[in-house]
Amino acid sequence: MTFGRRQFLHFTAAAAALPAASPIARADVFPTRPVHIVVPYPAGGAPDIIGRLTAEWLSQRLRQQFIVDNRPGAASNLGTEMAAHSTADGYTLLVAVSTNAVNVSIYSKLNFNFIRDFAPIAGIGGTPFVMVFTPSFPAKTFPEFINYAKAHPGKVNMASQGIGTTPHVCGELLKMMTGVDIVHVPYRGNLMPDLLAGQVQFYFSPMAQAIEFVKDGRLRALAVTTAKRAALLPDVPAIAEFVPGYAASGWYGIVAPAGTPAAIIDSLSTQILAGVGDPTFNARLQTLGVVPTPRDPAAFGRFIVDETRKWAKVIEFANIRVD
Repeated sequence: MTFGRRQFLHFTAAAAALPAASPIARADVFPTRPVHIVVPYPAGGAPDIIGRLTAEWLSQRLRQQFIVDNRPGAASNLGTEMAAHSTADGYTLLVAVSTNAVNVSIYSKLNFNFIRDFAPIAGIGGTPFVMVFTPSFPAKTFPEFINYAKAHPGKVNMASQGIGTTPHVCGELLKMMTGVDIVHVPYRGNLMPDLLAGQVQFYFSPMAQAIEFVKDGRLRALAVTTAKRAALLPDVPAIAEFVPGYAASGWYGIVAPAGTPAAIIDSLSTQILAGVGDPTFNARLQTLGVVPTPRDPAAFGRFIVDETRKWAKVIEFANIRVD
């Protein structure tokens, strides 16, 4: 899927100057009633927790109730569609995640356009992933893994939580950039028991999920997916040290339906970014394994477009389709 200059400018411009036709809203009187933050995932996961942290912070700062509305289903598409078709008045927001940028290219029949139908408000943070292997796997370093995979094409199994999930596309990006032939094994439930038992060889795990398994030796970490080494695993190299340009992570932020008044976008962005900079809020993000990465509307808009373009190339290479 390709994105032209006009579409790029449309999305990023939403951050700084929404269309003149949008109703004028005064930030000093917003909100006058409860605001719903749609989380397109079930309660308890990282998107939900981040949504609740944000709701709690905004409720305190803006003295109005911000309510988390969990709308899981269809790999986040159900809740995202609901938010996209909501009134653009600032009273419906969406916790946007990296999956949104992937789904644009995986699903051909979406009833919304993530680039066109949303205005970015604020980027909150990113989730590093780490390549973790069962200890019985022969390779002890990332270069040894690449050599082993090339010597045994189609014999190394990579687990993920499903087609199009971030761990899945992390692996597809690696395949595209290195030429290794590895087999994707999607799971619907908990994959950790099979990984620990050696039924599958490796997994691109969220850092927080894997860290204790790595520390106690039940899993071996060979590399992290971020462009630089991660603070939680400083002795584990980044894939980019061996594959220049490789970078992948999950991410979270807040968006609103396109056409939401600029004054409201600016007010919400200011408050959310203040939250990301707050020591307590910041520390709570880090306990989730989320690296605080504040982005204002313009920067977040550019980031989403870049991510969507990047994953479109990977998905085309891997020929991934869900419908």
